[in-house]
Amino acid sequence: MAIVVIRQDDRIDLWKNALQNAHNGIKVYSFLEDHPKEDITMAVIWKHPKGSLAKYPNLQCIASAGAGVDYIFEDDTRPKNIPITRIVDPYLASDMSEHVLAVILAHLKNLNSYKLDQMANVWVPKDYLRIKDVTVGILGLGELGALTARDLVSFNFNVQGWSRSKKEIEGVKTFYGPQGQQDFLSATDILVCLLPLTPATKGILNKELLSQLPKNAFVINVARGGHLVDEDLIALLDSDHLSGACLDVYHTEPLPATHPFWNHRKVHMTPHYASVSDTNSVIPQIIENYNRLGSAEKLQNLVDSDKGY
Repeated sequence: MAIVVIRQDDRIDLWKNALQNAHNGIKVYSFLEDHPKEDITMAVIWKHPKGSLAKYPNLQCIASAGAGVDYIFEDDTRPKNIPITRIVDPYLASDMSEHVLAVILAHLKNLNSYKLDQMANVWVPKDYLRIKDVTVGILGLGELGALTARDLVSFNFNVQGWSRSKKEIEGVKTFYGPQGQQDFLSATDILVCLLPLTPATKGILNKELLSQLPKNAFVINVARGGHLVDEDLIALLDSDHLSGACLDVYHTEPLPATHPFWNHRKVHMTPHYASVSDTNSVIPQIIENYNRLGSAEKLQNLVDSDKGY
């Protein structure tokens, strides 16, 4: 038994060393180094090169190094019928909630606009909003969405949420299914997308959906770039139906230098860093599943392949 770490960033050695330090005697390899592919039983991955998983004939588990798994299902060459696990990290959820809160407050108090004015040597005081003036709608009430909703309630925001199936969260007005979506959108001043990316949610932030928001609504996407139809967002910003958007995720990352988001005054960007898995927090989960593989026990944090999350 051995683990291979497959990533396309500069964190391979960090994960490799953390796994080795957490389990005395474990064999962990980077996919970039020479290693015995037949020994690999677990692949710990994040946005792996498509086709890389097919090289391991004895693979028994694909372990996402984050909460998202949509990128795994996009790889048609991945070994099928192999369990997929995801990370459940309390810091991941709380970090996301803090990011969303910061973005909302910056919007209410015009901080993004003032920064642009500063760069242009412009002094124009603007009317601001108060917490009581807006309703925040959370699109997706999974672990991240539910915690974000609860935290916003604790700051006295009016909060509502939409999910595919019925959910109940104290202090949050909830809607579900296609029948509840229009009522949810029509009463949402600030829309926060925290949906998983699946075939059913790909491109969900399109002109049809976003047009159902009230005029001057603000959009926050911290889920996946694939949820958003970029040109539809720009059209609604340019027509002044939407007052602005803050994006943390994109179809292509890093965002190409020629993309119109870079120079759009109403688009505020962060570089997909709203919430990042803490290695020390999540390594024990991966080691636990590695041990369970060896004893043929049921794995934790399994992904439902039918749902895609």
